[in-house]
Amino acid sequence: MQKSKENSFDDIYEVVKLVPYGRVTSYGAIAKYLGTGGARMVGWAMNACHSMPDVPAHRVLNRNGLLTGKHHFGGNRMQELLESEGLKVEKDQLVDFKKYYWNPSEELL
Repeated sequence: MQKSKENSFDDIYEVVKLVPYGRVTSYGAIAKYLGTGGARMVGWAMNACHSMPDVPAHRVLNRNGLLTGKHHFGGNRMQELLESEGLKVEKDQLVDFKKYYWNPSEELL
């Protein structure tokens, strides 16, 4: 039985809720951990969750640490949220991405 898109989004949200404060992950890392849909599906889920305050979508970046979802937050809100957690962003990219990277496949054993 194939999962519905809605259930997949819920699974994605549950993983994103586990990303620790001051850490980030990537669309692809979440997709790999869940084994469903690919990075684009994770991106679609992040775009659809902005009315859900318990899903820290700002902690999900692309594989190079770029704030590719920034335009869905409006203005510089994504950067502001990351910086409020002590992270530094320059030119829409997280500084020291690898240092703050949280991999669910390694962390959620």
